[in-house]
Amino acid sequence: MTNEKTTSQATQSLPEGSTRLAGKTAVITGGASGMGRSTALRFLIEGANVVVADFNQITGAALMQEAENLGFAGRLVFVATDVALERDVEAALALAVDTYGQLDIVFNNAGVGGAIGPLTETTTASWDYTMDVLAKGVFLGIKHAARLMRDQGRGGSIINTASIAALSGDAGPLVYSAAKAAVVSMTKSAAVELAPDRIRVNAICPGFIATPLADGGKPEKTREIFSRSQPWPEYGQGDHIAGAALFFASDDSIFVTGDALVVDGGLTAAGPELSRKMPRTSGRNSKFAGITKGSTGEAPELKTL
Repeated sequence: MTNEKTTSQATQSLPEGSTRLAGKTAVITGGASGMGRSTALRFLIEGANVVVADFNQITGAALMQEAENLGFAGRLVFVATDVALERDVEAALALAVDTYGQLDIVFNNAGVGGAIGPLTETTTASWDYTMDVLAKGVFLGIKHAARLMRDQGRGGSIINTASIAALSGDAGPLVYSAAKAAVVSMTKSAAVELAPDRIRVNAICPGFIATPLADGGKPEKTREIFSRSQPWPEYGQGDHIAGAALFFASDDSIFVTGDALVVDGGLTAAGPELSRKMPRTSGRNSKFAGITKGSTGEAPELKTL
């Protein structure tokens, strides 16, 4: 169901016996595909127990099998989760405590492309769906992670997936960009509020990362486009985000909170200009309008303009 290698590059490049997250438990939403999947495997390699909370049960089952094949049986649990539903998010985090006795890291990573097309063609239903997954889902993850971590009394790390689309006016579709800007703002506010509890809250702002969510079933074409869309000559990969997440999850970032780390191969420095590079899906010249649903397993709802 994915276009990624069976074994992540992370599993090939790390020294044997690396244990930066030994004894820790992490929950990763949207962890069955793309950036979340790469991060789940990286965290397992680094010694963590991992709960993957994802909407797509097919990719979730595939990841469970992969983890077992790699020797991580018993250290990864999958739970079907809709991050727009508070009961699902609360249950996923509680599962980590019930299964492994603690919660140390929460990576609020679940995402969809959401509403695309001109703003004049964007429906309130498209707005609500996009905001529910990308903004409310992160809010719920922070809220319930903070409750559990505060009760444990030893702090923790909350990581949120934002986007370079949060940082300018032409790096993503309008509603997606607004939702990701909300994630950056929530990250900073939560970091201030939770600092006395030694709970760090940080965000990652990916650029063009070639994942199933982004490639629309055409991975080779997407990789070629992404490779020439930023100064760095290679397309972004899930493992690049996994490395940033590992930094925030580990004690290497013990004095870092409220940060929004850009991981984009220099794209923001150069200026995204997404509407010129990908005019079919962004801005007034878009050829489509509707909702894309990423790697959830659900079909997009699009009309041709």
